Amino acid sequence: MEGFIAPGFEAVGEAFAADPRGGSALTVLRHGEPIVDVREGWRDAAHTLPWDTDTLVNVYSVGKPIMAAAVMLLEGRGLITLPAPTATYWPSFQTNASVRDVLAHLAALPSFPTPRPVEAWSDWDLLCADLAAAAPEWQPGTVAAEHALTYGHLLGELIRRVDGRPPVQFVHEEIAAPLKLDLGFALSAHDQSRCAELEYETPDWPAESLGTPGSVHARAVGNPPGTRDLAVLNGPLWRQSSVPAVNIHATSQAIARFYAAILDGRLPSLAIPQYTGPDLFIEQDVTWGLGVQIEQDGTWGQGGLGGNAGWADPQRHLAIAYVTRRLGDFAAVDRIEAAIHQAIP
Repeated sequence: MEGFIAPGFEAVGEAFAADPRGGSALTVLRHGEPIVDVREGWRDAAHTLPWDTDTLVNVYSVGKPIMAAAVMLLEGRGLITLPAPTATYWPSFQTNASVRDVLAHLAALPSFPTPRPVEAWSDWDLLCADLAAAAPEWQPGTVAAEHALTYGHLLGELIRRVDGRPPVQFVHEEIAAPLKLDLGFALSAHDQSRCAELEYETPDWPAESLGTPGSVHARAVGNPPGTRDLAVLNGPLWRQSSVPAVNIHATSQAIARFYAAILDGRLPSLAIPQYTGPDLFIEQDVTWGLGVQIEQDGTWGQGGLGGNAGWADPQRHLAIAYVTRRLGDFAAVDRIEAAIHQAIP
């Protein structure tokens, strides 16, 4: 393990180091300043490239709130109204879902409706056209289901229709560059060279993460294929495509600083409750804000497939991010959070 740990937070570093993932990083900011910023392991599966502060990793759904913040920037400028039907801004969009519904995972479009091959990830217009023509799976606004793969296309196309810039450009120019956050999608060749190679924690992880065959969860993550396939995830097709629901690549510092920017008001608030009840994708009760899950203890944020997580703890004035290249469970996140609560009761 390398990095910085402020006095009094040694137990947090120990919790991070207790189960090395062969490549992971943790950043904890308090009032925007680092109290823990550590990393361990390797960028590559062959263990030839040490994980460093420039290593990017696919954070899966941890990137979803970034897209929500982008839409809320447009809302703050008076260019989008949350109660308005999405079709107000995207005329070919057939589902009667409001912008608020899309932000809060209430649009009833949790999966891409038309079977497509893996190559479709590189065709933004095709997948957006599929969503525009889709019939909702139930009445929008009535029950949530995390829009696992569709969220980034729904919000990203809304951004493009309103602002004119493609979502990758908007996120870079309006969020990443001004705040100096090392994150992005549709990566350049240079940034692809900084990416960590993903690995499975266990050989059966792809099957276990699929969920029950035929369920909302399984359908949502299965089309187009490739989102749990190492041959796809570690290759140029995935890294250079725009799939901002699940393929934003980032450092732990970037994710933590994103949350710090929300806490200090540089980015719009997202932790505004929109729905409490069952989520058909997560298969448990949740409270959704605007692209973030709000917990009963007042923390809020978003986890990502494989064990990545980013969240804010307003009571303790903390912004926290854990990222890993080894796709497994959230045991490390749970252990780290418990250590933080011991350090700051």
